[in-house]
Amino acid sequence: MSDSITTYVIGHITIKDADQWASYRSQVPATLAPWQAELVFRGEKLAVLGGEHRHSDTVVIRFPNAASANGWFNSAAYQALIPLRMAAAEVDLISFSAPDA
Repeated sequence: MSDSITTYVIGHITIKDADQWASYRSQVPATLAPWQAELVFRGEKLAVLGGEHRHSDTVVIRFPNAASANGWFNSAAYQALIPLRMAAAEVDLISFSAPDA
């Protein structure tokens, strides 16, 4: 996989504690900046059009490449937020390569 292929991290989220989730969300942007990442969107589920989807919210973050996405996730800054994230919500994070993006 090329280092120039855009990578997206998608988070599927079910919030357990709104106050803790707000605290987590407010701290994430600072962890993204060093990795040239961009928040594409955050949104609430309107409808499941096919299959099943247990989460209520989704976030999409764009990274310039897979190395940046992995670097962000494994960074000390983001790792320090994981306990708060786990207390605040159930989150499934998945990275995707997007060669045609």
